[in-house]
Amino acid sequence: MRRFPTVAGYFYESNPKALISRIEWCFKHRLGPGTLPKISSTRVKRSIGFIVPHAGYIYSGPIAAHSYAKLAEEGKPQTFIIVGPNHTGVGTAIAVMDKGIWETPLGEAEIDHEFVREIMRNSSYIDADSSAHMYEHSIEVQLPFLHYLFGPKISFIPITMMLQTPETAKDIAEAVMIASQKLNRDYVFIASTDWTHYEPYETALRKDMTALEKVKNIDPNGLYKVIREMSISACGYGAVMALLYIAKSLGVKSADILKYATSGDITGDKAAVVGYAAVRIPLEG
Repeated sequence: MRRFPTVAGYFYESNPKALISRIEWCFKHRLGPGTLPKISSTRVKRSIGFIVPHAGYIYSGPIAAHSYAKLAEEGKPQTFIIVGPNHTGVGTAIAVMDKGIWETPLGEAEIDHEFVREIMRNSSYIDADSSAHMYEHSIEVQLPFLHYLFGPKISFIPITMMLQTPETAKDIAEAVMIASQKLNRDYVFIASTDWTHYEPYETALRKDMTALEKVKNIDPNGLYKVIREMSISACGYGAVMALLYIAKSLGVKSADILKYATSGDITGDKAAVVGYAAVRIPLEG
């Protein structure tokens, strides 16, 4: 099965040359890393995973580029696990696409079928359901960045979360850890989320800094609590929690907040902004 891009020409350019220019614009932007990434030709694993936004590249791309610049320095893993929210409401509560190829203007991403099946065997929630992925953008928008860094052929696993609770996030984390150990898979976990949506800049900043403090301290339960208590409209907090549960299980104490900015920092309109963050979860620390 082939999944063709659904937001090319909308969230990012559909023309390969123009898309490469846009990605490089993200890296060189004043809110981005400032320079093009240094891509390691050898694999040196220093991170469990990264948190990245998933809005249109002109809005969140420079922030996402901070995570991808760090990933580039570590080289290409065997598999990327990309977990994001289900914005469409289609499909099962926790849905993986268990086989096939996703196309982008820059290449192909083949689903790691063996890894998927092992993850599913160890999960109580994850279902094989391609319908949840047909029009979901939170995972798709990560792939051109990965193709830009590591070439036109990559291996990945896409998981969407409609039900975002500590129980489902912990289930994903445990299933991934068990499966990766059994298969000896080298993976990077990418949690795709935007933070506060369409609130005044100062409100968004206050809410998002509170949430990101929980992320920094590897506190998935604390993150869930402030999301609920402060009505923080982050869309992919379940994916973030899953990554934090993995980190917590491995004894990691602190995350690196690489960059936070909002759509207002891009456009200048701070009346109703969306928050974006790039975060690195180190393998140790």
